[in-house]
Amino acid sequence: MTKPGETRVRRRTLLLAGGGLAVFVISGWWWRSRQAPDYDDQALSVRQAHERAMAGDIVLIDIRTPQEWRQTGIAEGARPIDMRRDDFLAALRGAAGPDPAAPIALICARGVRSARLSLQLSAAGYGNIMDVPEGMLGSRAGPGWLASGLPVQPYEKASQ
Repeated sequence: MTKPGETRVRRRTLLLAGGGLAVFVISGWWWRSRQAPDYDDQALSVRQAHERAMAGDIVLIDIRTPQEWRQTGIAEGARPIDMRRDDFLAALRGAAGPDPAAPIALICARGVRSARLSLQLSAAGYGNIMDVPEGMLGSRAGPGWLASGLPVQPYEKASQ
């Protein structure tokens, strides 16, 4: 038979263990949601993206938000299209043309959003989507556009 004090200790232990498990599960989910998914198709370094965009070999799309563009500027040669726009696909076709095989590279802040959108666009029939996993700010893929010293243009000049 258990004593009343032992019951409280057991309940407290169970609650603490359950709470600890919940924190562990939630933090694991949060960490995974912040990681870029594997995009096994084409990936470009920031230098490759810059060179190819300036040569006209790809259409480089900066999918970040206007607030992010104002904070850091827009990668030279990139076209800013906020990925949250309701008419994103129409804006993308306007920038890259109607051919779903056109070479398009996506860049965001740290490569998470660009990898996710690359997967979505590939699944939607776009056949030549490239990801720039370093992003503007750097990631595990590399230092990023800004730290690499690549040129940026102010948002006001680059916006349409």
